Amino acid sequence: MNIQEVLSDKVKEAIYSIFNVELPHVEFQPTRKDFEGDVTVVVFPMLRFVKGNPELIGKQIGEFLQNNVDEVSGFNVVKGFLNIVICDSYYLSFFNTIKELADYGRVSEPGHEAVMVEYSSPNTNKPLHLGHIRNNLLGYSVAEILKAAGKKVYKTQIINDRGIHICKSMLAWQRFGNGETPESSGLKGDKLVGNYYVAFDKAYKAEIAEMIAEGVEKEIAEKEAPILKEAQEMLRKWEAGDEEVVTLWKRMNGWVYKGFDETYKNLGVDFDQLYYESNTYLLGKDVVADGLEKGIFYKKGDGSVWIDLTDEGLDEKIVLRSDGTAVYMTQDIGTAIQRVKDFPDITGMVYTVGNEQDYHFKVLFLILKKLGFTWAERLHHLSYGMVDLPSGKMKSREGTVVDADDLMDDMSQTAATISEELGKLEEYTDTEKQELFRMIGLGALKYYILKVDPKKRILFNPEESVDFQGNTGPFIQYTYARIQSILRKADKIEIVWSTTVANTLELHLKEKELLKQLQLFPETIQLAAENYSPALIANYTYDLVKEFNSFYQQVSILGESDEERKILRVQLSKKVGEVIQSAFLLLGIQVPERM
Repeated sequence: MNIQEVLSDKVKEAIYSIFNVELPHVEFQPTRKDFEGDVTVVVFPMLRFVKGNPELIGKQIGEFLQNNVDEVSGFNVVKGFLNIVICDSYYLSFFNTIKELADYGRVSEPGHEAVMVEYSSPNTNKPLHLGHIRNNLLGYSVAEILKAAGKKVYKTQIINDRGIHICKSMLAWQRFGNGETPESSGLKGDKLVGNYYVAFDKAYKAEIAEMIAEGVEKEIAEKEAPILKEAQEMLRKWEAGDEEVVTLWKRMNGWVYKGFDETYKNLGVDFDQLYYESNTYLLGKDVVADGLEKGIFYKKGDGSVWIDLTDEGLDEKIVLRSDGTAVYMTQDIGTAIQRVKDFPDITGMVYTVGNEQDYHFKVLFLILKKLGFTWAERLHHLSYGMVDLPSGKMKSREGTVVDADDLMDDMSQTAATISEELGKLEEYTDTEKQELFRMIGLGALKYYILKVDPKKRILFNPEESVDFQGNTGPFIQYTYARIQSILRKADKIEIVWSTTVANTLELHLKEKELLKQLQLFPETIQLAAENYSPALIANYTYDLVKEFNSFYQQVSILGESDEERKILRVQLSKKVGEVIQSAFLLLGIQVPERM
């Protein structure tokens, strides 16, 4: 139980005892650095229930707490803020409770709530790019945070493996490929197929230009270009089950899946269940038919089926075309229902999709609620902003995307360059160096992206992300490595570890500040899970590391003459290292033992 939980009931008790008023909620905040205290009670919100001078009310509460709560050793009031001093024995008792816990901060056994988290969901006509990296990192991290918060989690993606865009790559390969394969070209399969998507676009634009030169209007040329017509015919053949087209589709998709798997492995993300649009694109039509009978949907004169959401502040939305074919909304309705059939314990779903789809998910969730699915109340769109580069916006058709594999390689190379400049790598073998550079580079990339609130757009600067100072992944990794060095030295001088630290020990200010920061870890995990925000974990870890470095600079650890205090400081360092590692695992980031 953290100190705010200890104090909350006692503050309410104080208000009832002094003013005979039941207070529904107590607002806390950390005490400002320029005032004495460990936790601050904000008095101003109480004035809705208790009339009087906020400074006097704060003083009365402080006196009650000091007389009735063992943990409170003093207080002071600054205007409407009651700053409470917590005794050292409380923090030492807390540390004795957590220092041997391997899973401190995490809920060890999942509860009854199961959540499916969808992320990645790429198209099979191109490799993964920088935008996919943010999607994957967010989805994977949120899944790990939800697990740490006590939920059962299923990680999934729906692979967009059908449609005109897939046929464009297939047709271009037929026309220009000369039988090229990943083996013959030495290219990853997803990159090879992506090259033909770009080749299609070039050929398509050339045909349009030629038609315009012959006097055809641009809009007509864009619709009637022969290569586009051929791709549309290929899609019709695929939908009809044409053996030759389906065989080619399976072959080229197989290349892409192999390439995706390699990228996911290098990025450090995984999935429990895969869904394919080629299996789900017909789902939902039966649900629409059922909803039509119940009056949830309605049919227009041309036979198309719609839902009217104007009363909810949205608009009318089509769910079946006049020819009876499904739209994306229909597929998403059917896929959500299918997932609950496949995993009956699911009580909610998280969709990791860019913010350009905000409206789509508002409509989807509302339709599912109207269809009567109780789990629809617990659907969440993990909406995120785009990732930009100093060079500008990315375009897949023009081949100007920042390839995910290339970016990861570049990050490792950037880490290598900076690390070599800093030195201290003499004891490493070449293999160890490469592994360290990969760990630093990926850690820099992941942390830079995840430390930002998901809703915000990011301007990604690779070199800035690999800085060994400031709010970066490498700075935190370096602090972790420093702690491991302290522990190795402690082993050499054969420090005898104590099972408990005496509660009578008087804490140094820096020891106390570090313990206060450690105490926030479980609460931060729960808050990050509630808000679907890895940024809360990232920035908590940075704050912890800043606090440790201040502690490291201002107190002696291994050089401390008092043996009991030396043991406390070594054990405290060890626990900080464990929490850094645990927090970074929630972000999908590894930490090195040496740097």
